[in-house]
Amino acid sequence: MGSTVVRSPLSPLAGKITGNPSPSDHKSPIFIRIRQLYPNHRVVAPVFATLLEDRGGKDNNNNNNNHSSGGKINNTPSLELRTILEETALEVSPRDSPLLPKPLSSSRSSVSVHEGSRLRVAYQGVRGAYSESAADKAYPNCEAVPCEQFDTAFEAVESWIVDRAVLPIENSLGGSIHRNYDLLLRHSLHIVGEVKLAVRHCLLANHGVKVQDLTRVLSHPQALAQCENTLTKLGLVREAMDDTAGAAKFVASNKLKDAGAVASAAAATIYDLNILAKDIQDECDNVTRFLMLAREPIIPGIEKPFKTSIVFSLEEGPGILFNALSCFAMRQINLTKIESRPLRNHLVRASDFCNNRVPRYFDSIFYVDFEASMADQRAQNALRNLKEFATFLRVLGSYPVDTTMI
Repeated sequence: MGSTVVRSPLSPLAGKITGNPSPSDHKSPIFIRIRQLYPNHRVVAPVFATLLEDRGGKDNNNNNNNHSSGGKINNTPSLELRTILEETALEVSPRDSPLLPKPLSSSRSSVSVHEGSRLRVAYQGVRGAYSESAADKAYPNCEAVPCEQFDTAFEAVESWIVDRAVLPIENSLGGSIHRNYDLLLRHSLHIVGEVKLAVRHCLLANHGVKVQDLTRVLSHPQALAQCENTLTKLGLVREAMDDTAGAAKFVASNKLKDAGAVASAAAATIYDLNILAKDIQDECDNVTRFLMLAREPIIPGIEKPFKTSIVFSLEEGPGILFNALSCFAMRQINLTKIESRPLRNHLVRASDFCNNRVPRYFDSIFYVDFEASMADQRAQNALRNLKEFATFLRVLGSYPVDTTMI
């Protein structure tokens, strides 16, 4: 494909990813061989390139109005690759095309798919964000690529601009990040791992500014809420921004004397700010869980603790959810999380296993994490049982548990 991405190393990816099609993009479909769960059967699947008109960034939320995209978004058509596959667990054979990455095993989930090159990992925010630290923890020595929005990070992975994405899914104090749950449903990326990061907030200000000089403080709404007691004692007015590191950058670039920022110590170093106070969060047990996302799933194993994430929908009725959860209880499978998203009368464009984003109506969607690998017969039987009465079921990923903070 003749697309070109030009940006400075520090400029975040904009909210829409486009490319200029070359004459070769209009050639015959490329055929790749697919290996199925049943080795005696082979499928040849055509990969089609189709032109899509720029929709003007309908999927971007209102936060895009507050920040520059770091590059103009033109109206040239974007190129989308679509593969017509059967609805089954599929694995692309790397021997047929050197451009395609090898399927990941659980032992290779943190290794670059490009031999001899650094792994490119997308995260939301600017340099100094907690998400950047999570990306570095998940993939040491990676090239962290900042993205303006969560949507952009998903699109960057799907468009092969980056290899992985590391995005927050829940915080021990603030709860779930619902936007990313919705994006997991809409996109076809796979969860290949998780990483937990202790969040330690600092009060930052420009050099020469003292605490008593401050009248207001800028940061992400969750960070401000997590430091409520400290900020109340200081009598500071809270002002919300898109992310913590963005607040630090704003304070530094505008040389504000009356405002501080709640952000990480790393942000203080990057933007040359002074740390007025450390560990100002109300609770010391402040941990954010991040998901590691890739285009291909990893091959689950049983040699170490695994977690599996699924999403499913059910018909309305008494005892229906009880029956669904019984599929796991009767097999002694422990659930670590259940998240309900009521979507009654809302049309949702959900991605299925064939990478088709089909509009569907759901009464409710349930996201569940459970402690078992998909290589475990109990997990396979539980999902077979659940599929008998679920109106929609998709495995988001089966991946090793992050035990670094246990």
